[in-house]
Amino acid sequence: MKITEHSFGDFFITTDKAKLDIVAIHDFLSKHSGWSNDIPFDNVKTSIDNSLNFGLFYKDKQIGFARVISDFSTIAYLGDIYVLDDYRGQGLSKKLMEVVMGHPSLQGLRRWILLTSTADWLYEKYGFTKLPKPEIYMELFNPNVYKKD
Repeated sequence: MKITEHSFGDFFITTDKAKLDIVAIHDFLSKHSGWSNDIPFDNVKTSIDNSLNFGLFYKDKQIGFARVISDFSTIAYLGDIYVLDDYRGQGLSKKLMEVVMGHPSLQGLRRWILLTSTADWLYEKYGFTKLPKPEIYMELFNPNVYKKD
């Protein structure tokens, strides 16, 4: 897939996996995210290897991330979205969402999926809504999968 990059001031967003700071991504996801605490480094690396990733950078420091799992034809799952606390309140999450939602390979999809317990206000701006028929939604969820005995 063609790499895309978007620069704005001292910030840029890239889909180039070679530029991602996987150690920084793992640190946030495993210690600060609340949704994937204790996730092993190898799991993060494998998830990045098999996804379309969007790294958000201030100069050369990775300060945010988003990951999309998709067949690039009918469906996409948006996950692992974050902007570090020190950089929040500057419109960076909106810019990251604009770049993700505008990616050429993610256009014309029938369905997007997102699981979140925070920032509903942000995702609603991009057309996400609560499940209209939650009774048809099913999942197999193991919240303790990363916990060590």
